[in-house]
Amino acid sequence: MVGLRLLLSAGLAVLATSASADGYSSEWAVGLKSSARLLAGDRADGRLLAGVEIKLAPGAITYWRDPGEAGLPPVFSFAGSLNLAEARPLFPAPQRLKENDGEAFGYDHSLVLPIEVTAIDPGKPVDLSLKLNYAVCEKICVPAKAAFNLTIDPGAAPSPYAAAIAEARGAAPRPVEWSDLAGKAKLATAGDKKWRLCFESPQSSERDLFIEGPERWWFGVTRESSARPSESCFLVRLEQKPQDAHLPVKARLTVTGSPGAFETEVLLGDPS
Repeated sequence: MVGLRLLLSAGLAVLATSASADGYSSEWAVGLKSSARLLAGDRADGRLLAGVEIKLAPGAITYWRDPGEAGLPPVFSFAGSLNLAEARPLFPAPQRLKENDGEAFGYDHSLVLPIEVTAIDPGKPVDLSLKLNYAVCEKICVPAKAAFNLTIDPGAAPSPYAAAIAEARGAAPRPVEWSDLAGKAKLATAGDKKWRLCFESPQSSERDLFIEGPERWWFGVTRESSARPSESCFLVRLEQKPQDAHLPVKARLTVTGSPGAFETEVLLGDPS
């Protein structure tokens, strides 16, 4: 259920960038509605940190890893990197964004997407090579591609971008086990291929729910009223699945809002 209103071929040029003069960032890759660059951060939790900074034109949006009813998610390729064991992009908590008659999940502001970098040899620099595909929409949707190369040196002086990357990393939903949410989350069947999910939230704040299933599974989410003012509840409906697939299915839940966004996995079973 992913689509694009319009793609402009002018946005498909791959813009290759090298390191800037400060050595902690690439040059900007400038597109029609956005620009992007790769940032080097510091070490945290035994990993090196990097980040992709995306600046959006006024009125433009870009997409989360699940773009919703329209759009394309960012796609990262780290092929060609040296001394790289793993690079894991993180996504700050998304928003619901209206797009014509549909709804997208993403960001309506400039942002940093953090990347956790694990080196093969932790004592040596990582030569990070990144090819990034993403989409930007205003009245029309423009695909953007950029290629970055940047060295992240564990022995370098503190990065001037470390604070921005750390803040964006802190905005990414924290992973928790469903079993650890006992008393703070409830799941109940609500009819044929429907479930009701409720999450504890302060009276002054409302949570939001984003749900991701396996490939070609699609779930709708509707906010419902709750008897408790300190609870946010949602009706989840199975709207699409592969023809030969059956319940139960494992789904990833992303819950945003105060007192902090988190993500967890839950098994959605067949009510019958």
